[in-house]
Amino acid sequence: MRHIAILILLIAVTACIPQGRDDYAPATTRPQLPTDLAVLGTAPEQAPLSTWQASPVTANAQRVEAGSYLVQSGDTLRGIANKTGAGSQIIASANGLSQPYVIHPGQRLKIIGGRYHTVNSGETGIAIARAYGATWREVVALNALEEPYILRVGQKLLLPATATGDPANLSIEQRAAAFNLDIDDIVTGSQPAIANGATAKEPSDWRKAITPNATIAAPTNFSGRFQWPVDGTVLSSFGSKGGGKVNDGLNIGVAKGTPIRASADGVVAYSGDEIGVFGGLILINHGSGWVTAYGHADKLNVARGAKVKAGDIIGLAGESGYVEEPQLHFEIRKDRKPVDPNNHLPKRS
Repeated sequence: MRHIAILILLIAVTACIPQGRDDYAPATTRPQLPTDLAVLGTAPEQAPLSTWQASPVTANAQRVEAGSYLVQSGDTLRGIANKTGAGSQIIASANGLSQPYVIHPGQRLKIIGGRYHTVNSGETGIAIARAYGATWREVVALNALEEPYILRVGQKLLLPATATGDPANLSIEQRAAAFNLDIDDIVTGSQPAIANGATAKEPSDWRKAITPNATIAAPTNFSGRFQWPVDGTVLSSFGSKGGGKVNDGLNIGVAKGTPIRASADGVVAYSGDEIGVFGGLILINHGSGWVTAYGHADKLNVARGAKVKAGDIIGLAGESGYVEEPQLHFEIRKDRKPVDPNNHLPKRS
């Protein structure tokens, strides 16, 4: 089942642009990466599923008609959401309400119409979007979701108008076409939903894996200091490369097997090779909206949920993914948007 699921992941990432490459031809096979057994405690073929595969989504979307609601004595925002079928966050946003969401009897609230999915335990944002043939970034924007992007059981998500009306009738090809996985999807949409009042699991000690069914607490703060993950020659710089191509980071040429070091303290948000263009990829959440990405790894030495310190070896560089020479693709992102790493790394002599 794991191999079948992987086959339907179509990759739509154009961020990694190594020197001398003007186009990319999809790899004929998924890259196979050696993974440090101390990380997973099991053979690679027995590794747990990705978070977007671990808990199947029950497509339960209900249509809500646009209109208004007259607040009654004793009403709460959550209660109104349950009565109308609309999401409480959507109602708050549409009516300019902010925490603690104080409402008054006689107040008339605007109700945004559309189809709303009710989140079940363990469901991830990526998987929910995939179930309806929609893109996760649209769901994030429609519902004004913010860091740490943790969904709650019972939360109602407004679906894009492009979402299919009957997910059960989607073919495998249609599901695959709608599932364009990228770095932002993993950062914002791979946390499993938890019950109201529940707390996310604290990150594990160095190198220790956490099940994909568990929601992991993000770092609470970040010093704002980064260090170079490898010492090498920059093959491709940040920014536009012409012809509509953009590099969201730096491609740094290094010898195969060069240790990749964490650029700052943080928690591993992802470690795997499901995004074919990057091959072996590690994402570290540093908190306060900061995330770093490390692509084209030949070996992964950390697992999802592991705490790391700046300078820790998290993998070995290689030429996995769509590149033809050993290198590291390195990105720094702030609030989901890539920024020029040169503006945040120490100057090199």
